[in-house]
Amino acid sequence: MASENVSVSGLAGRYATALFELASESKALDAVGGDLTRLSALIDGSADLARLVRSPVFSRDEQGKAIAAVLDRLGVDQLTKNFIGLLAQKRRLFALPGIVRDFETLLANQRGQMSAEVVSAQPLKPEQRSALAGTLKDALKRDVRIAERVDPTLLGGLIVKVGSRQIDSSLKSKLVRLERAMKGA
Repeated sequence: MASENVSVSGLAGRYATALFELASESKALDAVGGDLTRLSALIDGSADLARLVRSPVFSRDEQGKAIAAVLDRLGVDQLTKNFIGLLAQKRRLFALPGIVRDFETLLANQRGQMSAEVVSAQPLKPEQRSALAGTLKDALKRDVRIAERVDPTLLGGLIVKVGSRQIDSSLKSKLVRLERAMKGA
C-alpha cells in the first residue's frame, strides 16, 4: 500500500490514512482529494469558516449543521460528506487542515509524486508556480505536487517544505539572520 511509503503521524495522520484507505477501496481518491482541496481553500479564504472549524465555542451540533451546509453547497462526494460529518460529531474539525495536508501527501505518493508545501507572502502567479514546479522536479527527479499557503508576515520570498527538508528564503528569515549577525550572536 502507498501509505506505507510515506510518514504521516499524529491525529491528523491517523484520520488522513483512514480516509485514504476508504477512498481507495471506494475508487474515490480523486473525488475526495478534490473535495478536500476545495474545502481547504474555502476555509483559508473565509475567516468565519476558519473560526467555525477551529473554535471550541461552537457546539457539536452547530458545527455539524454549518459544515454540512457548506459541503452541500460544494457538492462533495458522499464519502467526503460522511467523513467531515464524523469529524464534526467527534469535535475534530480543528484537525482538518492537517488531515488535508496528510491526505494530499498520501495521494501524491500513490501517484508517484512528491508533495511540497510552499509558503509565500502573496499568492503565487501561474508562471511562478510553473517555474517552481519545474525547479523542484529537476532537483528531486520526481513530479512534485505543490500545496500553497500565504503568510503575509514573510514580507517576501518563499519557504518550501519537501518531506523533512525545508528551504527558507523568506525576507523575514533573512532579516532575523542579519539582526543576529549585527548583534554578534
